[in-house]
Amino acid sequence: MRSLREIRFRLRREAANALLALFSPNPNLAAETPLSLLPDPNAVAQAVGDSEYARLLIGIAEEIVQGRVPVFDKVIEYGPKVAWRRDPQRGIETPGAYFRRIPYLDVAAVGDHKFIWEINRHQHLVLLAQAYVISGREEFAQHVFSQLEDWWKENPVQRGINWTSALEVAFRALSWIWIWHLIGDEMTVPFRQRFLAELYRHGLHLEYNLSIYFSPNTHLLGEAVALHALGRLFPKYPRADKWGLLGGSIVREHMVACVRRDGSYFEQSTYYHMYALDMFAFHAVLEDVPASYIDGLSRMAQFLASMVSDNGNLPFLGDDDGGRFFYPFGQRPRFARASLAMASVLADKRYFPFTQDDANEIALWWLGPEHFTRELAEIASPTSRVFCDTGIVVFRRGPVVALFDAGPFGSGSAGHSHSDTLSLVVSVDDQEVAIDSGAFSYMDPESRSIFRGSAAHNTVRIDGSDQGAAGGPFRWTQKPEVKLLEFTSDMRGDQAVAICCYRGFTHARTVDFGKGEFSIVDQIEGSAGEHDIEKFWHFAIEPGELSPGKWAIGDIAEFTAEGGVVEPSWRSRCFGSKEPAWTVAVRRRSTLPLTLHTRLRIKS
Repeated sequence: MRSLREIRFRLRREAANALLALFSPNPNLAAETPLSLLPDPNAVAQAVGDSEYARLLIGIAEEIVQGRVPVFDKVIEYGPKVAWRRDPQRGIETPGAYFRRIPYLDVAAVGDHKFIWEINRHQHLVLLAQAYVISGREEFAQHVFSQLEDWWKENPVQRGINWTSALEVAFRALSWIWIWHLIGDEMTVPFRQRFLAELYRHGLHLEYNLSIYFSPNTHLLGEAVALHALGRLFPKYPRADKWGLLGGSIVREHMVACVRRDGSYFEQSTYYHMYALDMFAFHAVLEDVPASYIDGLSRMAQFLASMVSDNGNLPFLGDDDGGRFFYPFGQRPRFARASLAMASVLADKRYFPFTQDDANEIALWWLGPEHFTRELAEIASPTSRVFCDTGIVVFRRGPVVALFDAGPFGSGSAGHSHSDTLSLVVSVDDQEVAIDSGAFSYMDPESRSIFRGSAAHNTVRIDGSDQGAAGGPFRWTQKPEVKLLEFTSDMRGDQAVAICCYRGFTHARTVDFGKGEFSIVDQIEGSAGEHDIEKFWHFAIEPGELSPGKWAIGDIAEFTAEGGVVEPSWRSRCFGSKEPAWTVAVRRRSTLPLTLHTRLRIKS
């Protein structure tokens, strides 16, 4: 039941939206370029120089000008004109009707809105503006201007699918801020006036449509970051003061409410944690935040640094939506490295041994080259530990990094959590061994069910049912009770013991890691009678059978599971794409209690 306060909020919002659609303001605005709170673009370009990062960026820009735009891990052939309201995979074109009349969650009617929205974030136009600053090539800037003019024509305020999500409006507004900062001086006077007016309308839409009741998670955080940025960077806008105060207060409240003491973000997803860290960091670039806020950033960065491999690759736990707060291009495995570089420079602490190219992706553009002249405080390298609030146990010894998910689903509806409790993922150096299957799709019901189900993770499934009951693509009901019972770490090795209880069953898992070997013991208890017990292990490399129940995982490890069989499966490295993978499945029809043993030996 909605509260009276929420009902009033929604009524005011709809009235404001209708007025904005009917009487779109066209103020005569002015602003300075470049923006004073962001680094001088020419100084950044000089610092980037002829780096590998710069060459990669220019190469992507050349492809975009030819109509080939990176979207997630694909390259979409748009040609000379982008179809802004069309799903490029299904070819479904959505109408330019009032945005409340667009059924954007109906795949049959509009296609996959995620693919439509991604290009409409205009982050590819920011890359073109960066390429112009670095290279001075006019075609990059002119392509930005022509695409913006076309977008304004095809997507008038409050019309069409690209206005249906306030977060997407926020991403686009942030992209336009960067375009203004980088190449605003290259705009003609009439274009500048139109640009500033359109950006102002984005701010009004954000003010009226903040996801306070709809999605008070990274949606609300991203919207508030953008609204605050508009207020801070464009002080001559009529509502700038309100936007700055409102957006800033929401961001800082979100830091307190949604970042736990152990540094984890409340959505229980490693990818969304990285997303949120970037959002919080950008707010700190524009605002004189208190020490407690920087402490929250530092805890988030330390959490992320503990999750990544020694090479900086971030394993998935929970959802991955494929996007990125800034510069969603280049090598996806490096994304966490750039986020950690940004947090390190901002907080004056080296959380990860990043390179200059890692810093070039985000930190250099946000902070400027002068921030790279000072020494950063060195902090201890991550070690085996438990993050008590999120329940994740990290095993780190030598080149081996493993994550044991011994925590509950996320809070509330746990929309971005997977049924992956007690799952274990393992990497050695930059080689994945035992993997999480990823997310793949939000809108295809069958794929959504498969990729977030227990069978897609390195855990146990009982009687063919997940650990929680799905209440839709972004909701879990009857969430399991999960508890970490024990964690010890000493010179000899690490041990973690956790239990997961659901539907009258108890699954206890003990993980011992020492001398290069994982020993996993699963104990399942429950009601009388026979039950179907399945245990799954997913691998990035096809297992080669050495003997019954024993396999070589490339030349990295050996895996032993009595009664196991190798089956083909799928994994998703990025939203919207999948590729073959391999699963060792152990299946038993048995009375309970039942104990299953597994070993994973890492070769030296």
